[in-house]
Formats: sequence, structure tokens, C-alpha cells
Amino acid sequence: MKLLKLVPDNTNIGFVAMRKWAFALTALLTVLAIGAVAHRGLNLGVDFVGGLMIEAKFPQAVETDKVRATIGRLGVGESSLQQFGDPKTVQIRLPLPEQGGAGAANAVVEKTRNAMTAQFPGVTFSRYDTVSGKVSGELIQNGILAVVLAVVGIAIFSWLRYEWQFGVSTFVAIMHDVLMTLGFFAITQLEFDLNIVAAVLTIVGYSINDKMVIDDRIRENMRKYRKMDMKALIDLSVNETLPRTVMTSLTILLALGSLLLFGGHVLRGFTAAMMLGVIVGTYSSIYVSSSLLISLGLTPQASEKKASKAGIAAQAERVGPRDDGARP
Repeated sequence: MKLLKLVPDNTNIGFVAMRKWAFALTALLTVLAIGAVAHRGLNLGVDFVGGLMIEAKFPQAVETDKVRATIGRLGVGESSLQQFGDPKTVQIRLPLPEQGGAGAANAVVEKTRNAMTAQFPGVTFSRYDTVSGKVSGELIQNGILAVVLAVVGIAIFSWLRYEWQFGVSTFVAIMHDVLMTLGFFAITQLEFDLNIVAAVLTIVGYSINDKMVIDDRIRENMRKYRKMDMKALIDLSVNETLPRTVMTSLTILLALGSLLLFGGHVLRGFTAAMMLGVIVGTYSSIYVSSSLLISLGLTPQASEKKASKAGIAAQAERVGPRDDGARP
């Protein structure tokens, strides 16, 4: 029985020849992503901004102005309402009461729920969240720290495991993947909460796994074909790993597609981030990370020198007392 092959064997695609176009596209998308984050900002969830969040689902489409007017008459503070694709679902954000702690917050939720139920019969409430301002500030710091440490740690590992060029190219590619994800959330204004931070960290892990497979093949071919032109060597390595890369990406996208269709509203942002990350990570592994090695001056001789140093260190004699107890 023949196995399914999405990519035929012995492909010979000239990825390196398109690197200038890929670099230009990457630079353009990166600038747009940074601009979107700076101009529009992220739609931070209650996890990061603090406050009360109530998610209401109506039996039919509802006008947000009517919902806002109903809440405004309660005197619970200025409300922020958002709809995400489904006109029947409205996310309501309210400020935390200045005094009273958890009891006062619960009272606001109950007051809002009663008013909404009276004004809109059939409305249901699927989600409640309460986060204090202090906790939200700590979550922002911890989320940023987690992403930064993950990216820097992976780059350092690539530097130590391979040549320094691999570490730099990996860092650039992963930063590209993270910025694309942030830009997507700035443009779509999907809620950015702790679930999305988890998705970003997962994207980083997927991207590094994809890049390590290609980097390993490049390094192996550098030892095998020491006189081959570096451009041809990288094309060969990427083409050799292309079936695995495509099959892995499509398999993950199929699973994420099921989550997007059947996972409900709660998982929508997480799934969207993961799907974008897989696509962008695959692109950066093939076109950005590998081709950047040429611009950084990597040659087969560099790998040979590092391997020679490792061999000399492994063969070095240990200095110490002799086994027979005799003096030297």
C-alpha cells in the first residue's frame, strides 16, 4: 500500500533564488504588523486590563446601543461592548467597584444580569471573569517575560548547538512569527488574553521544531558536501525536508480547523492564533531562516572547523595521577 505523498520525492525548487523577494515581503509584513500594534493596539482581555467581563448570548441579533443603554441606567460605570462575528453574542466589560472587594463585584454582575434578563428575555450568560488591576499588571509582565525568555533561550541554544549564524537566523525568524501574530490580533481586534499568550508560546515551540529539522539537514549536508555551493546546498536541504514540513503543517491545520469549527467562541482566538502561527512558521522556516544563513556568511568550512575543534577536545588526554600509583 502506497503512503499518501503531498510532495513528490526529489523536488528541486529554487527557494534561495527567491530570497530577495521573500526578505522584502517579510520586511513589509513586519513593518505593517508593528504599525498595526502601535496604531490600533491590542484588544486586551480582562486578564490584562482588569475589571469585570460578562459574555451574553441573545436569542436573536441585538443592537449594542440598546444593550449599552440598559447597562448605563444601572450606574455601574462606563461599559465597553464588543461583538465578534456572531451578532447574537456580546461581550460586556465593566470597571471594578472601587470599594467592597469580591462581594461588590459579584453584586454588579448580578445586577447587570437581572437587568439584561428583564430587558432581553431569553438571554443567557456563558462567561464571567473578574481580574483586579494589580493582578492584570503582573500578568502582563509575566506574559511578556515568558515570550522573551522563550525566544532568547531558543536562539542561544541554536547558537551553541550549531554555528552562530543558525542562532541569529532562528532569532530573526521566531521574532517574525511572533510579530505576525501580534499584528493579526491588532488588525482583527480579537481579544488578546492569557490563552493567546499560550498560543504564542506554542507557536514559538512549533517554529523552532520546524527550523531545527531544516538546520540539522543543512548541517549534515555541509559535512557531506564540503565543496558544494552554499545556495545549492540550502536548496537541497530544504527540498529534502519539504515533504515532512508540508505534511506536518497540514496535519496540524486540519486539527486546528476542527477546533475552529466546533470549539466554540472561547477557543476561537486561540485557534486563529495557532493557525496563523503554523502558516507563518512554515513560511519563515523555508524562506527566511534558511536563506538568511547565506546573508550571514555561513560556509561548509565553518561547520568543518567546529567539528574539528570538537574532535580535538574529545581526544584530549586527561591530566591526573597514574593508575599504577607511580610518580611521573
